[in-house]
Amino acid sequence: MGSSSNDSSSDFFYRRHVFLCYKNPAVWPPRIEAAEFDRLPRLLHAAINARKPHIKKETCLTICEGHDGTETSNGDVLIFPDMIRYRRLTHFDVETFVEEVIVKEGEWLPGNPESLKASYVFVCSHGSRDRRCGVFGPVLVSRFREEIGLHGLQGNVLVSSCSHIGGNKYAGNVIIIGSSINGEVTGHLYGYVTPDDVPLLFRQHIIAGEIFDSLWRGQIGLSEDEQKKKQEQRLQLNGARNLEGSTVAGSSRCQTDGESCCQDNEDSCCCQNDVLEESREVSGDHKSKENLNVLRRINKGKGVSHKFSSMPTWLDSWEQEDTYAALAVVCAAVSVAIAYSCYKQ
Repeated sequence: MGSSSNDSSSDFFYRRHVFLCYKNPAVWPPRIEAAEFDRLPRLLHAAINARKPHIKKETCLTICEGHDGTETSNGDVLIFPDMIRYRRLTHFDVETFVEEVIVKEGEWLPGNPESLKASYVFVCSHGSRDRRCGVFGPVLVSRFREEIGLHGLQGNVLVSSCSHIGGNKYAGNVIIIGSSINGEVTGHLYGYVTPDDVPLLFRQHIIAGEIFDSLWRGQIGLSEDEQKKKQEQRLQLNGARNLEGSTVAGSSRCQTDGESCCQDNEDSCCCQNDVLEESREVSGDHKSKENLNVLRRINKGKGVSHKFSSMPTWLDSWEQEDTYAALAVVCAAVSVAIAYSCYKQ
């Protein structure tokens, strides 16, 4: 569930990730461009696709949760690795926003860009797209929030559910974006993450600033060769000089049994930036079985039905602009009634 634009030098690997904060996974349809989706995400997706030939940086659009009155309100736009946020984008502003910010790489003048200082964790919880993500996602979000509280990092680390990021078979899928030790902003994608992995992943990547290689799928902005070289260097530093048997050596094709994890989502952002192959070694098979067991345990858990996307209620689908329009109609009707009453008198 995403859109991407590319230039000739990008090798189809995206270099900019845009997150639109909008409602919650329960009301997200399988795809952004779906006719039943609300206007703002649908129009933003269409505008980015329409301006593809003019966008210099390969850009990926993903939806994350939005709740009015919180750190991520509906309509907020987060842009990485720029680490900036624009507040309260509406569907009326989409064309101008894409032109000024995404195409021209300037500022959207009606908005006021805010600098982002925290680390961000996005967990694919897109149940309408894939049931596995709908099951794993909410559980992982809760586990990350527990770790944030445990380490007293409220406000310094933010976690949110997000829409499809490619490779559903690798659920749970997690993106961690933040500044490295040298100040460079990097984004890393992890796969096969289980609830039991979260404490170690949190301590190693977010607190210690070290890559968790056994679950690592790739890094934003790097080509396949660059990613493999980076990982090889890390493994050599850790005393492991042979990549054979690693769950993350491989190609961006993510092929398994002749089928691609990207087959239903050709423009999926992270399918274009994926170096995780299904391991043919015992360790990889063990991880897959472990995830399957966790999935079964979650499915048997109390209240599992709440982990999946459901048909949106009229209230969930109601947009702010619709509210204003309805209020205007009601006020107009009241005004007419009052005027008619005065006329009769």
